[in-house]
Amino acid sequence: MRYLTLATDYDGTLATDSQVSPETLDALKRLKESGRKLILVTGRQLDDLCQTFAQVDLFDCVVAENGALLYFPATHEKKPLGDRPPEAFVQALQARNVEPLGVGQVIVATWHPHETVVLETIRDLGLELQVIFNKGAVMVLPSGINKASGLKAALAHMGLSPHNVVAVGDAENDHAFLEVCEFSVAVANALPMLKDRADWVTQHSRGAGVTELIDKITASDLEEFAESLDRHQILLGTDKEGTEVKLQPYGTSLLLAGTSGGGKSTLAMGILERLAEQAYQFCIIDPEGDYEGFEGAVVLGDSQQPPNISEVLDLLNRPEQSVIVNLLSVKLDERPAFFAGLLPSLMELRARTGRPHWIVVDEAHHMLPASWHPASLTLPQALSNLLLITVHPDHVAIPALSLINMVIAVGKAPHETIASFCNTVGCDLPEPLPDRLDSGEVLAWDRQADEDNEPFRFHITPPRVERRRHMRNYAEGELGADKCFYFRGAEAKLNLKAQNLMMFMELAEGVDEETWLHHLQQQDYSCWFREAIKDDTLADEAAEVESSQLSATESRDRIKAAITSRYTLPA
Repeated sequence: MRYLTLATDYDGTLATDSQVSPETLDALKRLKESGRKLILVTGRQLDDLCQTFAQVDLFDCVVAENGALLYFPATHEKKPLGDRPPEAFVQALQARNVEPLGVGQVIVATWHPHETVVLETIRDLGLELQVIFNKGAVMVLPSGINKASGLKAALAHMGLSPHNVVAVGDAENDHAFLEVCEFSVAVANALPMLKDRADWVTQHSRGAGVTELIDKITASDLEEFAESLDRHQILLGTDKEGTEVKLQPYGTSLLLAGTSGGGKSTLAMGILERLAEQAYQFCIIDPEGDYEGFEGAVVLGDSQQPPNISEVLDLLNRPEQSVIVNLLSVKLDERPAFFAGLLPSLMELRARTGRPHWIVVDEAHHMLPASWHPASLTLPQALSNLLLITVHPDHVAIPALSLINMVIAVGKAPHETIASFCNTVGCDLPEPLPDRLDSGEVLAWDRQADEDNEPFRFHITPPRVERRRHMRNYAEGELGADKCFYFRGAEAKLNLKAQNLMMFMELAEGVDEETWLHHLQQQDYSCWFREAIKDDTLADEAAEVESSQLSATESRDRIKAAITSRYTLPA
């Protein structure tokens, strides 16, 4: 499910003249029975609400006093989120004949036309307070507290994300909490400005409108609105007309594949950066330590210590925390089993909380190799919000590729990449397919498009922050056997293995000139830097050296300088 929680206003939304109809109460119960949560978000004081609404215990949490107080009916726990204005403020309002005057645990409230007196009193006393209006109500709260901040606090307490919440309201003080939720709804009787900004407006008013919304949630999880909900889409790039190409943040399983140096890393980092900017939670399975420097996520595991699955889950239980699972210290043949142990736990967490919103599997041919038969038992039949990254689609297990509904091909032979995918999963090859792409361009194919599902090109929008090179991993770490460089020479008389840049440098100093020049002329160095070290800039510098007709000594020095200028090697 995408939407696990309904957050609703009370007066004018759930209730009509302070009362909730039996039909609306039945709808709330149906929503609870579907396994979803209910949060009531109201400007009312808690005691007043409980006296008016006897069924308040239907809700998992109440955000009362316009965001200033949390109440959990199951335990009767109350949690103020701010301090009440000083007693001198209340006394000053009373002395100025402000009536009625309600004083809650945090909120102080009155009605129009007393807003002028309230503002003057705040000014005269030099207080840092804010005034919020709601259809004639005048509410005074500590600065920064509103329905949005209260709802965020409630969701954090419950281990839920705003991205899995539908919010519904009717008045001006509902703008803030509707805005922070994934899907915002205004009932038909809502103020025009709220309806203009909502993702959807019900046909019916008040409680009947909430019932209408609940019926759609339980019937389809609001699937009919997925395409039109564009405010959360993730930018990928621009097409030849300059139109932005975007990814839906929910419902897509994406394969990013193709030759090294074609832009896989750039596009993947751009996607992750924009997911992080919108506070979507992700879990990256990182076999090579390539994401170690990514800001906004915690790395578990390194080249010496494997990650612990329970620690991964502990971190992911925090809605705001994304995780990078570094598998450098896990042997190549043990990685599929590790992933098989982790994935069911991730799926259980998703079923319970809707998170992690995205699961990213880099080097997918390592984690889900075609030769690994348990993949058919490990993987569910449907898995959305999945990003698989690989050089070789045909080396990935068929059950994993069968989950994919969008393919993005990068590199020099995009037609071969998509053909490899289609041949592996047994689907028809789309047409037309270009033989080559321009620099910075990729080829996308949306398999689930209803009408025109022809592949289309677009230029990648790079991430704002260039990925940091992972100095320690590549300089000192232990690359996998398939990533090592082998000095063999023209007749393969040698078999000297460089498992990292430090060892490469040492071996390069010791091999004979004939062996060095053989690999230089074959452009093996730039190929290794591009495909194994994943450093396109270093590869380009090496390629320039390879084409410069330099001596063995000169070319060695130039490549050594290129490495040391980008990597801090041990003394």
